[in-house]
Amino acid sequence: MREVLGGGSGGRPYAGRRRRRPHRAGQQEPPVEFTETRFPLRVERLALATNSGGAGRRRGGLAYLKEFRTLSDSYFLSVADRSILSCWGLEGGKAGQPFRVTVDPGGPRERVLPGLVDDEPIPAGTLVRVETTGGGGWGDPLEREPPRVVLDVIQGKVSVRAAREAYGVVLVTGPDDETHHDPDATQRLRSQLREARGPSPFFDRGPGYRRLSGRDHADVDFLEPAARPRQECPRL
Repeated sequence: MREVLGGGSGGRPYAGRRRRRPHRAGQQEPPVEFTETRFPLRVERLALATNSGGAGRRRGGLAYLKEFRTLSDSYFLSVADRSILSCWGLEGGKAGQPFRVTVDPGGPRERVLPGLVDDEPIPAGTLVRVETTGGGGWGDPLEREPPRVVLDVIQGKVSVRAAREAYGVVLVTGPDDETHHDPDATQRLRSQLREARGPSPFFDRGPGYRRLSGRDHADVDFLEPAARPRQECPRL
């Protein structure tokens, strides 16, 4: 069985991305019913991955999450980009979630596979979780309209914790049992987050870039190009 997995596209200045899309035009994932009748596996979950799109005034598109259980001894192969380097966030937006494959999630043999895998043995009955790449966000997340954040939470695209920590939106449940935001508390929280954060960075390349480049300090990695210290190229 072979699948071409879709990922989330980036947020744009005039609109965010609300869903994933195939990496190439005209290619889509096969329906679950087709997969289960043709191959020895069972798809146990297929959904948009919460918090996978980079936070931003215009949120990055969500990745998708697929969990399947093999019904016979199998081998797994993956040829995937963006397993370490995330899709960048721009103009203050945050990077999206990188590609990730977890074998036996939550079990005694849980392990995360790299993006390039060839003939990884998967015993019968093993659960495999595939999370594709999320798009990068555009713009300062603290400027995203609170009603949009509330809708994201209701639809399961953003968690309550991320709404507070990434977007600075304080959620409350009204007498009608519906989720709303507290305007005064949201304004105070956003002011505190802005003061603690400082200037909004121009680029967010994600933690994978800093790990590979050896730059663990955001004050160097995220400066605008004109503000970065000049580095001499080594002679080869």
